[in-house]
Amino acid sequence: MNVPEVQVQFMKRTDGNVVLRCTRRDGSVTWQRYDKHALFFSLHDLRHFAVETTLGLHDGFYSLIAGGWDITDTTGKGARGKPPVAAGLVEHVVGLLDREQSGGAAPMTAAEFNAQLDAVLGIDPRRPRFTDAQLALVRNRIEELHNQWFGLAAGSTLDLAFNRD
Repeated sequence: MNVPEVQVQFMKRTDGNVVLRCTRRDGSVTWQRYDKHALFFSLHDLRHFAVETTLGLHDGFYSLIAGGWDITDTTGKGARGKPPVAAGLVEHVVGLLDREQSGGAAPMTAAEFNAQLDAVLGIDPRRPRFTDAQLALVRNRIEELHNQWFGLAAGSTLDLAFNRD
């Protein structure tokens, strides 16, 4: 049996809160309960999952968790200090997709998406440039995950396996 690097569980509680629980391959666990803004953070964290797994970005939230970071450490306020600079790219990619899907902005073309990243992060020839096909794949995966989440009954758990490879 292939044990994932991180078993990700989104628990939809009957009180409307959400618990995100991440169990690493070594059995260690980090978790967080979302009381306020539970829906936004659940959808945001599912976008992270889609972005990191579909686009193969290995420096984001779930990769940090796989590397031993606790969820609270990923804010930059924990004992580990600030996350690696590369984690910022993932956060901005997710943020642009948040804006499209939560903020009502029209989906951007790859050229517009890359231009937005350049405007925020500066032009860096080493940074990946996303294609329209890649953005379509990640948007489709986000939609699948969100549909699974919305279809989940209160008191149930959405289980996902995260691997960087």
